[in-house]
Amino acid sequence: MFIKSIASNFKPHEATPYYMKIPAIKKLERIDLTKPVTIIVGENGTGKSTLIEAIAVNYGLNPEGGGKNFNFATKHSHAGLYEEIRLGKMGVPSDTFFLRAEGFYNVATEIERLNAIDGRLLNSYGGKSLHDQSHGESFLALLKYRFRAKGLYILDEPESALSPMRQMSMIVRINDLVKRGAQFIIATHSPIIMAYPGADIIQLNEDGYDRIDYRETEHYIVTKAFIDKPEKMIKTLLE
Repeated sequence: MFIKSIASNFKPHEATPYYMKIPAIKKLERIDLTKPVTIIVGENGTGKSTLIEAIAVNYGLNPEGGGKNFNFATKHSHAGLYEEIRLGKMGVPSDTFFLRAEGFYNVATEIERLNAIDGRLLNSYGGKSLHDQSHGESFLALLKYRFRAKGLYILDEPESALSPMRQMSMIVRINDLVKRGAQFIIATHSPIIMAYPGADIIQLNEDGYDRIDYRETEHYIVTKAFIDKPEKMIKTLLE
């Protein structure tokens, strides 16, 4: 465990930044991370990606994604929340990486640029350009070849690249790395990824946040209801 807690350190603002209008962020006081895998869930607009980004940037990672030595920028759009949180840290990870689905193409491009300088870099990603693979294949290559034991990995909606079967493959790889001392903090809508055994599930909401069990997540409840009776659900939706 390399990040043990996330706490607010809010400052006075002349103009209220947009992230302070998000209830879960505004009411943030302290979240203790108690498990090697923390999963942050919530509806769109509840602040999942904003919080995940703040954790990554506060830890010294590039806002658009990548490892600790990535410092490219295609646009300066990250929120200032990273300056207003404190991370409780313990130990030094062997590796760090921030993956956000929306910026993965830019990360792959930066890897190619760096590989042109040091031709050995692609070996850390399976020896093949991430651009020469499908979105899902390139993400799994990252997970398989780049991520390692005792690393810290912060992932924002990784399921967008992965089919359900590939999400299951992701769970297997995460479990392998967790057994070897890695820590994951993941924002996701995927009920498959949320099912990782023993994960600490934190739900952001209008009142701040709650710790909940997997079967209490809206994602599980809605998905199960749909799969159990798809025709009835579709009929209800379209009436």
